[in-house]
Amino acid sequence: MIKTVTLNPSLDYIVDVENFEASIINRSHNEKFLPGGKGINVSQVLSNLGMENMALGIVGGFTGEHLAFLLKQKNIDEDLIFQDDILTRINVKIRSGSETAINAQGPSICEETKNKLLNQIKNLNDGDYLVLAGKIPPSMPSDFYLEIMKQVSDKDVEVVVDAEKEQLKKSLSYRPFLIKPNEEELGSVFDVKINSRDDVIHYAMKLQKLGARNVLVSLGEKGAILITEGNKVYCGNSPKGELVNSVGAGDSMVAGFLYGYIKKNSFEEALKYGLACGAASAFSEELATKDEVVKLIKNITINALEE
Repeated sequence: MIKTVTLNPSLDYIVDVENFEASIINRSHNEKFLPGGKGINVSQVLSNLGMENMALGIVGGFTGEHLAFLLKQKNIDEDLIFQDDILTRINVKIRSGSETAINAQGPSICEETKNKLLNQIKNLNDGDYLVLAGKIPPSMPSDFYLEIMKQVSDKDVEVVVDAEKEQLKKSLSYRPFLIKPNEEELGSVFDVKINSRDDVIHYAMKLQKLGARNVLVSLGEKGAILITEGNKVYCGNSPKGELVNSVGAGDSMVAGFLYGYIKKNSFEEALKYGLACGAASAFSEELATKDEVVKLIKNITINALEE
């Protein structure tokens, strides 16, 4: 079983406006709510691919109830924790030629809720996968991912971490199965600018030395590079298409990687499915579907690089 954790989920309110202007009343011509949060995105793509998983997270209020309703509509299994005195945040995305996003800070999480979540994590079994994705909300300790990973440190649970700089670095002491920085995040960990494929490989291997077992670096339209714990380096291209929505593409890559790895027991196939899922989400209004992935995967080539 794969379980995803989203500590600060959201309702994403997407608003389409023609010729948006500041300081005046603008009229929308289309709007919709979508479930938001990196772990929830991973769960949605896994569910679209037909892979069993469970979305964990913390929600509250009428916004939390609507988020749970949307997950049910999309056939995503969840075991969300409701905290009575909070409201799940709403993130606003205004689309008018380009996209402007206003991401809310999120609610204050109490100790009782934190402990409920940690108890959920304790119940994972050997052979399970645990995906920790996204930022830790301000009301929680910055090392809370370490607390989560500690709960399964004595079990054979494969942990995936998709987080930013400090949270990513802190997680390495528990030797996660997979981390997935993008090119910019990889550079930020070492306070350098990534200028080439060699740079990507060099700094990804440094992350391995710090504790990561497998490192998947997403490079946007340039594809992705995977460095495995067996010291293999794989490079894959991103299929061609029109960028419609960049939100969730990285999360979709994580979902596709896990799907390919579990189904095919192959790092090459994992990378291929990761690239196909990331592209399928980038080329769509919403997140990748299985039909879209099947169409795109034929256009992806994985090469093993000599090191």
